[in-house]
Amino acid sequence: MAQDSRWVRWLFLGLLVPAAAGLAAWQGWAWWSWATGSVKDSEPTADQTVQIQIPPGTPGQQIGEDLEAAGLIRSAVAWKLWSRWQAQQSPGGGFQAGTYALAPTSSMTDIANTIWTGQVLQTSFTIPEGWNRRQMADYFEQQGFFPAAEFLAATEQIPRPQYPWLPNGIPHLEGFLFPDTYQLPAEGMTAEQVRDIMLNQFEAIALPLYQQASTDLSLLDWVTLSSIVEKEAVVSEERGVIAGVFTNRLQQNIPLGADPTVEYGLGITQTPEQPLTWEQVETPSPYNTYINPGLPPTPIASPGQASLAAALAPEATDYLFFVARYDGTHVFSRTLNEHEAAKNSIRETFNN
Repeated sequence: MAQDSRWVRWLFLGLLVPAAAGLAAWQGWAWWSWATGSVKDSEPTADQTVQIQIPPGTPGQQIGEDLEAAGLIRSAVAWKLWSRWQAQQSPGGGFQAGTYALAPTSSMTDIANTIWTGQVLQTSFTIPEGWNRRQMADYFEQQGFFPAAEFLAATEQIPRPQYPWLPNGIPHLEGFLFPDTYQLPAEGMTAEQVRDIMLNQFEAIALPLYQQASTDLSLLDWVTLSSIVEKEAVVSEERGVIAGVFTNRLQQNIPLGADPTVEYGLGITQTPEQPLTWEQVETPSPYNTYINPGLPPTPIASPGQASLAAALAPEATDYLFFVARYDGTHVFSRTLNEHEAAKNSIRETFNN
């Protein structure tokens, strides 16, 4: 009877120990599932996003505590365990500094992966075709990137060691800052970094056009001509003809007579209500293409890809003149008499 009692006791213990171990494992798994799950059970929405900034050098444990305090994760302890495991899996990796937009509805592991891989909050900026450096600088200041003066100073530093293709002797980077939409980290970008990003885009998109083309234009002359075409062409269908007119005038040594070059030299912008005056047109300036034959010393704006292509392959035409209507289109003429007649007709129409 005693032997049977001991047998029952050992059987009970044999069943109890695995059961207890299983219960402990289940409780551990349940805790881990709870600790690493999302703080909320609803679907993420934009207004649930929380921005958190991680300064450089912040320890992983501190990041976990900050996330827990912000209500983004449930357990800083679980975060610490995950961090140790991830460090073993990726010895060379680590949490990345920056500003993050995180949702409490994301799991802890998703949040951790976001910070581990550096998926920082980004912002975008768009530089339209035809903008010059001053317009860009004012835009960056208005958007809170950095003061306008910093960008202008950065674009007067010519980083030829990084970009050996940049022309020698240029006083600034006008024309080589490629107009496009860019995605950047939300903070910490300097004027020099933004400048280099735009130069990288020129190098990737514009420079191959020139290198693959057959042209007698130097790189500087190409971009300069393209910038004038960009400022004159409002209707895309006319871009090739405008490039053809300027090419004809250059070949025949006729001054280009481009209003945008005069405006650039004087730092002004004409309007239909306030067109350029004769006094302004006759004001000496290296950029005054009414007075000086040939191209101005630098580009006057950032040309887009279409204008860059048009300058390399201008449309064959007999036109030597054009005058703008007030709807963005132009009247093209072969002779000076035709040109003067077109100007008078447009002026009369506007005055009426």
